[in-house]
Amino acid sequence: MAMKINRNTFKWSAWLGWQMESNWTRPFIFAIYAIVRPIAASLILVVMFYVITYLGDPSTARANFDFLFIGNAFFMYIAQVLFGVTWIIHDDREHYRTLKYIYISPANYFVYILGRTLSKILITTFAVIITLAFGVIFLEVPLNPLGVDWLLFIPVFIIGLLSIIAFGLALAGISFLTAKHTMGMNEGIAGVFYLFCGVIFPLSVLPDWGISFAKILPVTYWLDLIRTSLGAGAGIDTAVAGTSVEVSLVVLIISTIGFALFSIGTFKLGDNLARRKGYLDMTTAY
Repeated sequence: MAMKINRNTFKWSAWLGWQMESNWTRPFIFAIYAIVRPIAASLILVVMFYVITYLGDPSTARANFDFLFIGNAFFMYIAQVLFGVTWIIHDDREHYRTLKYIYISPANYFVYILGRTLSKILITTFAVIITLAFGVIFLEVPLNPLGVDWLLFIPVFIIGLLSIIAFGLALAGISFLTAKHTMGMNEGIAGVFYLFCGVIFPLSVLPDWGISFAKILPVTYWLDLIRTSLGAGAGIDTAVAGTSVEVSLVVLIISTIGFALFSIGTFKLGDNLARRKGYLDMTTAY
């Protein structure tokens, strides 16, 4: 019985998430928005890159651009999924004021959040595909579907998503106990990943302590393995170039498991404290 309830909760919460993301306009306009938005966001970095390249050394421009473009494309998962998982708590509690009603229903709120997260992953995946296609067609990014190491890409992609969801669940557990400061917390954590995980520049430009910190984050290995499996932008970061694919994959798996256990514990702790302190119907919209 519990399994059936959880299955239905996951299915309908995913459907609910899709409706909330897309029903603010007509499907045709939403489709245009979904295509234009990621391209416009990427073009900002493209223009910045070419300005910097014009002032710097053009001999390494191609490899550096591929590194930046792939990293920025897959960073969308961190920005959207990490932010989205945490913001669900605020939306349900203070915007729609439905959190307490979900809690008194048969639904498991943890499963409910996972379902809502699925819809965000699907929308972000569409944006990433559009961005990569734009890069291949108009920016000459050397990405060939026939040349992709799919046996490496698929498991690495899934494990990386799990690590991002894990971070989101930890922040969601904290947001049970906070006021409406969740957005600043999300942007701060996403900024840490942006700076220390080799999204737009190699880790080798960081100081030694920054490189050491970056190497404990699973997202660092995720992006490096993504670039390696796609065959674009890989090998220019000397801080991780000496690490084999096998070692990087093992570190990614172990660190993801560790952060997942920590995140589930943090979520459960925040959930229990929120119940005991009566925060489930708290509003802080001041």
